[in-house]
Order: sequence, then C-alpha cells, then structure tokens
Amino acid sequence: MADATFGPKGWTPERLDDQSGKTYIITGANAGAGFQAARILLKKNAKVVMLNRSPEKSEAAIVDLKQEIGAKADVSFIRIDLSVLDSVREAAEEVLKTVPRIDALINNAAIAQVPTRKLTVDGFESQLGTNHYGHFLLNGLLFDRIAECKGRIVVVASLGYNMGLKTIKFDDINWDDGYGANTAYSQSKLAQMMFAYELQDRLAAAGRKDVEVFVCHPGSSATSLITTSGSRTMRFIWWLMTKTPMVQTAEQGSYPEVMCATEQALSEQRALYGPTGRMEAVGPVDKGTLNVHAHDKTVMERLWQVSEKAVGFEWKL
Repeated sequence: MADATFGPKGWTPERLDDQSGKTYIITGANAGAGFQAARILLKKNAKVVMLNRSPEKSEAAIVDLKQEIGAKADVSFIRIDLSVLDSVREAAEEVLKTVPRIDALINNAAIAQVPTRKLTVDGFESQLGTNHYGHFLLNGLLFDRIAECKGRIVVVASLGYNMGLKTIKFDDINWDDGYGANTAYSQSKLAQMMFAYELQDRLAAAGRKDVEVFVCHPGSSATSLITTSGSRTMRFIWWLMTKTPMVQTAEQGSYPEVMCATEQALSEQRALYGPTGRMEAVGPVDKGTLNVHAHDKTVMERLWQVSEKAVGFEWKL
C-alpha cells in the first residue's frame, strides 16, 4: 500500500527549492516526461544537459525552453543513441569532458511496444538494448563523476514490469522465439529496475554512501512513447485512453523523476515511487507498491553479470 510521506496531494514541484549550481543529466529529454522534468528543473535555476538521439528535436526543445524560461536557461544537448554502445561511449566521454558535476543522472529515455522484433547494431533485442544495456553502460561510465558530488541515479521504470514473464528470460534474452511487443518491453523495464536494486546492494556491500539510487515510474502519462514506437493499433488505443481520466499529463508524469532526483526527504531506496491513485497509474506522487519479483536476488546478480559481459564494461565499486 502507498505511503503518504508528502500528504494527500503527494509530491509536487512546489517542494523544490532553488537549484542554482546543480546539474542534472536527463536521457530522452526532448519530449514527454523528460522534457517536462528539464523544464521544472530549469525554472529552479538548475543546469540541464539533455542526452537525446535527435539533434533537430533537441534544438527545437532548447528553443522552446529558452522562449518560456528566458535566454539564461542553462540547457544544452549531447547526442546519444542508447541502442548503439559506441554512441553511449562517445556521449559519456563528451559528458566527462564538458560537465564538471552531475547531481543526478535521470535514466528517462525508452522505446516501447516495438511491434516486430528488431536487433540493435550490437545484436540485442531493441527494447532491452536501448532501455537496459545502453543505460547500464552509461551509468557505469558516469558513475565516478556522480559519486564526486554525492549525486543520485534515477531509473525511470514502468508498471509494465508487472506484466510479461516477471523475470529475465536468460535462455533467450533476445527473444529469438516468442517475441511479443509487450513481453519484450516488460522484460526491458524489469531489467532496468533490477539494475538499480542490484546497484543499491553493491554500494551497500562496498560501504559506499556517495551515490543514492532511486526507481520511479510516470504512471499513465500522455507522452510520445507509444505514439513513436508502438503499432498502429496500440497507438489508436492509447489515443483513446488519453481522452479519459486514466491518463494524466506529461508534466504530472515527470513529477516522480524530478522528486527522485532532488527530494531530500526520500529515505528509502528499495522502493518504487510514482502515482498512488487509481491502479497507481494516476494521482498523488509518493511511494507506491513494489512487487518482490523486481528484486529477486538470484536474477539480479545473474543479470548484472550478463549485462557487464554484453556491454563490455566492468563496474568497479
């Protein structure tokens, strides 16, 4: 059952104090919840570095943000394609060269409900490759910089982790057999959560308190996620849903990730933060329900090893 740390209205950006001097990196920030998170943080004088795939969309987003907030808005963009490990390495190198501090890395980008099975250039099923492996490598490469200023890692998950197999299909992780758009998506989001919870355990085992790791989800928010990668049927169903009270705005969908990046009163890391209203899809943002399959220790440890091998990077904690 949901806790009410932040009262009946839940967490809202009114709780956010001045963010001058702080730097936030957000993947997938040119649209949807990532864009809204950038907007909220910039309004509080934070510096925001967007890690996006499209230069055109990024430039347009920066123009929009500066028009609304003012020319002083400290927002920039570094290109990353999370589905390409070389692109992730190049982006991380650029971040380390140009971004002296990272107060939080918000792992917001995702692709969803890809209708037919596709492989990334590195040979991974596209949703697992983009949502999990790309972020896994990025976080590893930027970890020391985050630790230097006692920063946070925020993983934006999805209630989809409760669907599909509710575990990792290690014997066929790329879905050579039985690919389904939703099952593969659910596995990729579960993998992201397991990365976060296993990282928490590894930090605790190493006695490290210099990085906090939080997991959240946006609930049902009117973002472009389904409309950009889903099938025509899924896009139509989603369009119908956005006309009902079961879907909230992209801005509301960004509250959990902004809260996890900034809120000092968050004490519990082994948790899932997000909307706490109807079906935990909409409503006040607070600590929600976390189901145990998301932190099954045996699966988490195995996934970590598989992920290190897949991306060719070993975490040193």
